[in-house]
Amino acid sequence: MTDIAKLTRKNIQELAPYSSARDEYSGTDGIFLDANENSFGTLEPEVLNRYPDPYQKKLKNKLANYYEVESENLFLGNGSDEAIDLMMRAFCEPREDNLLIMPPTYGMYKVAANINDVEIKEAPLNPDFTINKEKVFDKIDNNTKLIYICSPNNPTANIFDPEVIAEILNKFEGILVVDEAYVDFTKKQNMVRRLDEFDNLVVFRTFSKAWGMANIRLGMAFADSRVIDILNKIKYPYNVNGLTARKSLDLIEQKSIKEDIVKSILKEREKLHSELEDISGVIKIFPSEANFLLVKFEQPLELFNYLKQKNIIIRNRTDELHCDKCLRITVGKPNQNRKVIQEIKNFYNKVAT
Repeated sequence: MTDIAKLTRKNIQELAPYSSARDEYSGTDGIFLDANENSFGTLEPEVLNRYPDPYQKKLKNKLANYYEVESENLFLGNGSDEAIDLMMRAFCEPREDNLLIMPPTYGMYKVAANINDVEIKEAPLNPDFTINKEKVFDKIDNNTKLIYICSPNNPTANIFDPEVIAEILNKFEGILVVDEAYVDFTKKQNMVRRLDEFDNLVVFRTFSKAWGMANIRLGMAFADSRVIDILNKIKYPYNVNGLTARKSLDLIEQKSIKEDIVKSILKEREKLHSELEDISGVIKIFPSEANFLLVKFEQPLELFNYLKQKNIIIRNRTDELHCDKCLRITVGKPNQNRKVIQEIKNFYNKVAT
């Protein structure tokens, strides 16, 4: 069994967490005169004037049922970025411990590490965007507390072999985080189902992608209950607001809508891929298990700027490792995809003339 306590920073082990009014009483009925709220309310008295449940129990129970886990294995945060940050604050001693990432990958891991003054070790992916296990194990040392793996990966859109991830989990004495923000767009991976197998596994999910609710800022972390307890201990008291919780509950009740939209996105992804293949300036389209395509173009920077002039905004990934000449295109609605394809064709027709 992983010694979670030993991995936890000493000051976090000894931390006395803030005790909010809702820690002392969690009921919904009563005369609430304990938290210095405005009892009169404003636009929605008796709803928005009250602090939300700091542990989102009702929402967690719904999500736990949806994802087939126990609610004690679920943490909810202000987007996945909060969980990314809290993992470092909980387990990495600044200027002493380190974490490992596998570029090219999601940029927030490095930003959060820099903010927390935690050394970053890198085990770059192979040119074909697979994990280089030898580099991973070579980089790990006694002070490596965390490994972050984004799968399906951003910006490369591929998933990593779950058995390679499992091998790292078995050999690594720290905590491995698998960020599955895009997992709803593939049927090839679901690490949440392996939580019982690995007590040093943490899995991130989000409402921003398949659920289509980036604006409400809700992220999820699935892990051993000991890890969840630590995250709950150090988070801000009311980190998920009541409006977010309410909207999320509504979404879960209408989960079939989300599933239908995912099907539409996958259909459009294949169509976008097919139409890009017929364009002369396209060098390569990388296989995608996400809601976007990574595409290598001739004259990528000129194309990027041309599309921006047409109010079509995509991402320039040319400076990322192994992503030379690559742009990232999110799958849009049918009319949006038709427009981007037409403008890419227009650009290369002009180049040809």
